[in-house]
Amino acid sequence: MNRRKFIHLSALTAPLLTAKNVIANNKTAVTKPIVISTWDSGMPVNAEAWKILSANGTALDAVEAGAKHIENEINCCVGIGGYPDRDGIVTLDSCIMDHNANCGAVAGIERIKHPVSVARMVMEKTPHVILVGAGAQQFAVENGFKLEPETLSESAKKAYDQWLKKSEYKPVINIENIPQGQEPKKQNGPFAPNFFDDGSANHDTMGLVAMDASGNLSGAVTTSGMAFKIHGRVGDSPIIGAGLFVDNEVGAATSSGTGEEVIRICGTHLVVEFMRQGMAPELACKKAVERIVKRDKEKAKTLQVGFLAMNKKGEYGAYAIQKGFVFSVKSNSENKIHPSKFLL
Repeated sequence: MNRRKFIHLSALTAPLLTAKNVIANNKTAVTKPIVISTWDSGMPVNAEAWKILSANGTALDAVEAGAKHIENEINCCVGIGGYPDRDGIVTLDSCIMDHNANCGAVAGIERIKHPVSVARMVMEKTPHVILVGAGAQQFAVENGFKLEPETLSESAKKAYDQWLKKSEYKPVINIENIPQGQEPKKQNGPFAPNFFDDGSANHDTMGLVAMDASGNLSGAVTTSGMAFKIHGRVGDSPIIGAGLFVDNEVGAATSSGTGEEVIRICGTHLVVEFMRQGMAPELACKKAVERIVKRDKEKAKTLQVGFLAMNKKGEYGAYAIQKGFVFSVKSNSENKIHPSKFLL
C-alpha cells in the first residue's frame, strides 16, 4: 500500500474508531458522585454525605459529614451514646482515609463526641496514623474538642444494668435485623440501640465510602465497638486495611461485624486487592468472607462479618457470612437499601 492510499483509509476509519471508543466509554461510564454505607442506618448518613457530594464537594468532606451525623445521635451504638464496656465506660474508635492514601485514626478515645473528626485531624496535623486512649483524648482537647460528661445515655445505662445481672458476653448476630415477633426492646429515636432481656447486645459500626464528582474516593468508619467488651479492646474499625481501605486507582472497602476476624485477614485491604485483580466488588467481598470461614467454619457459624466495596467504575457490592447484612446506596439515580448476599 502506498502512502496516499494509507492516508485515505486512515481518514475514512478514524471516525469509526472514535465512535467505537465513545460506545465503549458509555458502557463503562462511572456513576458519580455516589456514597455507600453499612446497614439501613446508612440512609440518613448517606443523605448527609450527599449534601456535600451533590454540591461538588470532596469525598473526604462527605464521609466525615456522614459519620458525624450518626455520632450526633445520642441513642445509638455509635458515638458517646453507645454501649459501654464491661467496666461501664464508653470507648470510641474511628478512622478516615482519602484518595492519596492519607489516613488517620483514634482508638479507645473517651468523652469526645466526634472521633471521626479527631481521626481526620490526626491525619492532617500529625506525622502519625493512629492515636489511642488518653493520648488521643489529650490530642483532641488540645485541638479544641470538648470533653463530654462522663455519663451513660439513658438507653445505654439500661442495657448495661441489665447485662450486669448475669455479666455474660453473648453478642447476637445481626441484632439490627431480628425477625418480626422476636425484636429486642427498642428505645426512642431513629438510631436507637437494641438489647434483649438478658442484656445480650451487639454494636452497629458505621462504615461509608464515597466517590465525588472528580472520581476521587474516600472512606470513614466510626463505632463504639462491641457492647460489654473488655476495657481496652479495639476491633477492626480504626485499623487501616482492616475496617477501611482506599486505593484511588482501584476502589475502596469497609466492613462491619466481628472485628477480630476482619483483622486476622486484613479484610478491607484484601477486598481491594481482589478488585485490583479484576474482580467485581461483590465477588471481591465474597472471596474475603470465604477466607474467614475457611479458617474456622464452626466458629464462623456463630459470628457475622460483612464487607462492602466500591470500585473506580462506581460499581458496588457486598457479601457477608450470615444472612441479614444490609447496606445503603445514594447516587443521582438511586437511594435505597440492599440486602447483601451471604455464604452460610
